[in-house]
Amino acid sequence: MDVNAALLKAILATVARTAFPPDVLYKIVAPTAGSDKQLLAYNLCDGETPQAEIGKKARLDNGNLSRLITKWIEAGVLVRVGSERFPLHVYPLAKLSGKAGSSPR
Repeated sequence: MDVNAALLKAILATVARTAFPPDVLYKIVAPTAGSDKQLLAYNLCDGETPQAEIGKKARLDNGNLSRLITKWIEAGVLVRVGSERFPLHVYPLAKLSGKAGSSPR
């Protein structure tokens, strides 16, 4: 990744945290307990990984992943970039610690 692309990703992540704080983003990306596959798939959307590879790594079938990506795009937390149209998340999410009331910041 070149310097300009890295800087643009950093700006996107900074602005996105204002619009979508981590707790709000979690409700969009992994709304239920046991959403580990969805969280992994979202985090793999780095703008450089093909959708098919994301599906294999997250162990999600193509249909489910396609529906998730469409949902995330419609929610504004994911975009497609480049000539290959690879999915890019607004920023990656850490796995919740499991403590009640804890914030994933």
